[in-house]
Amino acid sequence: MDEHPSRVEVTGLLRRVESGEEELIDGLIPLVYNELRRIAAHRMKDERAGHSLLPTDLVHEAYLRMVVQKDACWRDRAHFFALASQAMRRVLVDHARRHAAAKRPGVHGKIPLEAAPQVGGETTTGEVLEIDEALSKLSAIDPRQARVVELRYFGGMTVNETAAALGVSEATVAREWRAARLWLRRELERGL
Repeated sequence: MDEHPSRVEVTGLLRRVESGEEELIDGLIPLVYNELRRIAAHRMKDERAGHSLLPTDLVHEAYLRMVVQKDACWRDRAHFFALASQAMRRVLVDHARRHAAAKRPGVHGKIPLEAAPQVGGETTTGEVLEIDEALSKLSAIDPRQARVVELRYFGGMTVNETAAALGVSEATVAREWRAARLWLRRELERGL
């Protein structure tokens, strides 16, 4: 099998599953696994040293969360990977919450300005939770900016991939990314 399946092949399979051929879902993982693994590895490289969740675990947990949804709607390849990024965010946040609760229930530290969502840079459990909380606030103010952050920061998507997933131009993604990072930095600096 081609290591990089075409967008048409993945989109075609997703549409067939969406139209009722649910038994084809098993054929999806071989087509998307390498890309999901790349996204997870990109995201996990920013996690704290000694993180108990491995990229493979993140892929499997996110994928399971996606396929068990009865009302899942995957329009195309870009939309699928956008939803996968969102699922990975939820897995990481849930994992961070469990880890924080086990160590120090209810204690959250202030995130330094440098830890505001950016590609690269190690994040701690508390920071993941703080970023998630700030991102939830941003979502109430500007849902598209929040989606851009989710896809870029939690999903490790490029500007081009994010633009395709959201159906907007690369310039719009770049502008929203800059604005969202500024807002989140101010929010995180204030300590939520």
